[in-house]
Amino acid sequence: MSLSRLSSRSNIIPRPLSAVFSRFISTDTTPITIETSLPFTAHLCDPPSRSVESSTQELLTFFRTMALMRRMEIAADSLYKAKLIRGFCHLYDGQEAVAIGMEAAITKKDAIITAYRDHCIFLGRGGSLYEVFAELMGRQDGCSKGKGGSMHFYKKDSSFYGGHGIVGAQVPLGCGIAFAQKYSKEEAVTFAMYGDGAANQGQLFEALNISALWDLPSILVCENNHYGMGTAEWRAAKSPSYYKRGDYVPGLKVDGMDAFAVKQACKFAKEHALKNGPIILEMDTYRYHGHSMSDPGSTYRTRDEISGVRQERDPIERIKKLVLSHDLATEKELKDMEKEIRKEVDDAIAKAKDCPMPEPSELFTNVYVKGFGTESFGPDRKEVKAALP
Repeated sequence: MSLSRLSSRSNIIPRPLSAVFSRFISTDTTPITIETSLPFTAHLCDPPSRSVESSTQELLTFFRTMALMRRMEIAADSLYKAKLIRGFCHLYDGQEAVAIGMEAAITKKDAIITAYRDHCIFLGRGGSLYEVFAELMGRQDGCSKGKGGSMHFYKKDSSFYGGHGIVGAQVPLGCGIAFAQKYSKEEAVTFAMYGDGAANQGQLFEALNISALWDLPSILVCENNHYGMGTAEWRAAKSPSYYKRGDYVPGLKVDGMDAFAVKQACKFAKEHALKNGPIILEMDTYRYHGHSMSDPGSTYRTRDEISGVRQERDPIERIKKLVLSHDLATEKELKDMEKEIRKEVDDAIAKAKDCPMPEPSELFTNVYVKGFGTESFGPDRKEVKAALP
């Protein structure tokens, strides 16, 4: 049933769509079975079923959250061009299904660690738009107090450990988190995410080897968007079947543009990792922007290629078609939802712009362990510039 029809059947006075939407998704959990767009391809394991259990609540939440992520990243593009965001900035539009599908299969006890394309992962872990834009603009209310910027988002209370700028370096850290989870008997897993450009890193294989030796609950997630910066995967990898790269470690190739395929794969991977140790998930996805804001993204691929993916595989359009085909909302209601999202993003940006920059003293915090009485000298090593607590 559509949102409008649902409200017309109740005795509640009509309200703005946001209120109706909130009430609707919180109460309707009618089961819906959805088939993934493509079959899974497995290495050293039996693939999961293509039939995925969902609900009205989940479908509408998927649509709204992915639309919010998309709008947030487009707004970040504009802020960067206006020079309100400085430094590196890597956008996630096109890859939203990976973030939303993964989150739907796990809990906040499960950890996630990723590279520098991290804004939407942070939002999926429960971060706010205000924290995102404040951090991007270097303001003190940002998720890393304005000192991390685009590449270093964190949310420790939701087990999100970044946000890392060194290619591939987050994977050994993720396996270390998985070791801590196993040592502490937490019955939780860690998703260590990396791109196809990092898939040839030696440290990745070292971390995978020790994870397999110790049966750590680590899940390596390769977000294969087919370009490592401006280099196509076939030019960089002799074998671009990244899900098979573990050799002795099982793997699964997933349609990373299908949120339900990602959800099913991550649920399967979590169950596997808790019982048997590491597994690799290769998410076949695509980014619409260039590698970063300094990359136009059109010199190593054609505009026809980008528009073709948008038309045939866009993750938000897929969810929209499911919502409409199951008669859960009308076109107008979804458009109204998108208008609300636009306003929500604009309000968060306006609030973040009013947030002050960090105090100069913040330069000396979060650097050394407290209590060491460290002193900071000037370049001549004679004058004490600051004494740290």
